[in-house]
Amino acid sequence: MSTPSSPLSLPGWRHLYSGKVRDLYASADPADTRILVVASDRVSSFDHVLAPGIPGKGALLTTLSRWWFDRLAEGPDAVADHRADGELPAEVADRAMLAQSLEMLPIECVVRGYLTGSGWAEYSTAGTVCGIPLPEGLHNGDRLAEPIFTPAYKAPMGEHDENITFARTAEIVGAERAAQLRDVSLGIYRRAAAIAEEKGLILADTKFEFGVDAEGVLRLADEALTSDSSRYWDLEGWRTGTTPEERMASFDKQIVRDWLAANWDRQGEPPRLPDHVVERTAARYAELIERLTA
Repeated sequence: MSTPSSPLSLPGWRHLYSGKVRDLYASADPADTRILVVASDRVSSFDHVLAPGIPGKGALLTTLSRWWFDRLAEGPDAVADHRADGELPAEVADRAMLAQSLEMLPIECVVRGYLTGSGWAEYSTAGTVCGIPLPEGLHNGDRLAEPIFTPAYKAPMGEHDENITFARTAEIVGAERAAQLRDVSLGIYRRAAAIAEEKGLILADTKFEFGVDAEGVLRLADEALTSDSSRYWDLEGWRTGTTPEERMASFDKQIVRDWLAANWDRQGEPPRLPDHVVERTAARYAELIERLTA
């Protein structure tokens, strides 16, 4: 798996960890337990960090996460998130968030409202998605009768995440916590999908990560409903599209996935992304934010 580039040196902050897209920093003050989460312009696909990055991507993803966290904090079923108060370093202010230090749960909480991606590939051969039986006769891009919760186990750095059953999730985090993760994830997805639909968009699927704070409160962490963690489609295009490409035109990194799948056999290091793929992806990310927040 390709590794991220070297992190920034930020005065007052100590680098902790770099994922495929985000860099984490701890305060140089031992009494300050907050974490600085910085989104980079790196783009990843098939467990590799690709080159070049997408210009402005870190700021776009952070803007979208902040917008969604604010939306989800409203209403009777508000979701607690991991953000903390404080001033951001000027060098990364447009692409960073201050967060509480959490005990992260090793479960990637995936919710699928439509049949696509790896779910479609499994359904095509087995009639299931992550082992969940679905009705016969569905097509790529079809809306599911009800959203489904399809968790994955978050593997250690350098290893592949593993799709798991709900029963296995309960073994890992306990039955009560597993049920909470499922119910909260489905609830967030339904709220977000309704908001997106009002903007002429389909939230086809998404993933969430959660952690527990010092008081035992479950908090939505990392990113929220971004172009990296979700599939967004144009609603009108889905209704009227005559080909899969027209029906499921994406506002996310599907452009990158599709190009890479057509031009790389997943052996060795992936090829460099061409300029037109980088430019189209950046434009779609920006268009999604414009449509959602208008």
